[in-house]
Amino acid sequence: MVAQFLPIAAIILIFYFLVIAPANRQRKKTEAMLQALKKGDRVLTSGGLYGQVQSVENDVVWVKIADNVKVKLAKSAVTALVDGTPTGE
Repeated sequence: MVAQFLPIAAIILIFYFLVIAPANRQRKKTEAMLQALKKGDRVLTSGGLYGQVQSVENDVVWVKIADNVKVKLAKSAVTALVDGTPTGE
């Protein structure tokens, strides 16, 4: 009877190491990046906008996307920190 469950257990174990564990690592990495956001960081938003962080509040980030243009974003809308200056600025 145990031999019948071994293939199922093996599939679950493989699924964990190929899907669940990497997703958890990525989620933790993203959460750490969002917690470490500070004024002056260059970011990319989920909408594809590049900008510079002007201020950080609890769940809100003010991002400067052009001269005299600041937008209020949810922290979760920030997807990555960007090095350098994007094309067009």
